Amino acid sequence: MSRLERMRQQMLAENIDAYVVIRPENGRYMSGFTGGEATLFITSERACLLTDFRYIEQARVQAPDFEIVKTGLDHFEVLSELGQKAQRVGFEGDFITFLGYERLKDALPQAELLSLPDLVSHLRSVKDKSEIELIRKAVRIADDAFAEVLKTVDIGQTEEEIGLNLEYAMRRAGASGGSFDFIVASGIRSSMPHGTASSKQIKSGEFLTMDFGAIYQGYCSDITRTVFLGEPEEKHREVYEIVLAAQLAGIKAVAPGRTGKDVDAVARKIITDAGYGDYFGHGLGHSVGLAIHEGPNLNMREERVLEPGMVITVEPGIYIPDWGGVRIEDIVLVTETGCEVLTQAPKDFIIFE
Repeated sequence: MSRLERMRQQMLAENIDAYVVIRPENGRYMSGFTGGEATLFITSERACLLTDFRYIEQARVQAPDFEIVKTGLDHFEVLSELGQKAQRVGFEGDFITFLGYERLKDALPQAELLSLPDLVSHLRSVKDKSEIELIRKAVRIADDAFAEVLKTVDIGQTEEEIGLNLEYAMRRAGASGGSFDFIVASGIRSSMPHGTASSKQIKSGEFLTMDFGAIYQGYCSDITRTVFLGEPEEKHREVYEIVLAAQLAGIKAVAPGRTGKDVDAVARKIITDAGYGDYFGHGLGHSVGLAIHEGPNLNMREERVLEPGMVITVEPGIYIPDWGGVRIEDIVLVTETGCEVLTQAPKDFIIFE
């Protein structure tokens, strides 16, 4: 069944006449169009892609299942013409701005507007074979970049240099860019879960956390590894081994039929029982695809059940202010019987002496 057919089934279940897609990842998923300006208008009978003259030829090639509608820079004027008969219209309430919502109301004054943000994202959460292969490639690129950069890590380098080396290695391997602003944090900065790369120089006696990923043909990867420079103390080894144990247990818990809440609890218990529960303040993981953060998640609130074909991270961490932190992250594919770990970079405690 095509993506459009599955989308229309969901629209029928929600009893809506039309759905408006503005989020770029959702538009790409539904149509195949990768250009910078597009709005989709989908009904039971029509699938329209609205874009301006800069992208018309590209859209015709990339979105053969859609009727390409040329617009000016204001797509809402054309939506008004296309949606004259629609009485119930869904839209991405988690993405559209307040101004955009007001414009949508003006364009479709006769319609009841319904915020249904999960219609496309729900479809995107289970990847097909082609998507999984692209993610595998994005993961391999990140794995190889880590191996390459490990050969160059040295005392005195800045975090920014390491981040640039990671991105350069991935771009040489075919990535179109990084999937987010890389986190490269050393020393006490490694206690910052989102400590983006700074001008700080790395030095002996410190953790170095690297969280990075590649984009390959639109699909993202995400990996975190923490290494140590110099001779670690007993506490450094202890914290690392606790995080690793939690991560391995979390991976083992990933299986169809489990909720994100269930899996999170398994890993979180190990860290809590070790006395570090207060230092693990984020969820265990998130789904990955056309966006770096998708649903479902692995956290204390996620009730959605995992299904085969979902691709999700497992990334516990311990972050101790003014001391340092450790995070270890892999991407896994949910299978019929459990999960397959896609990330292959080593995660034993790597020490640079």
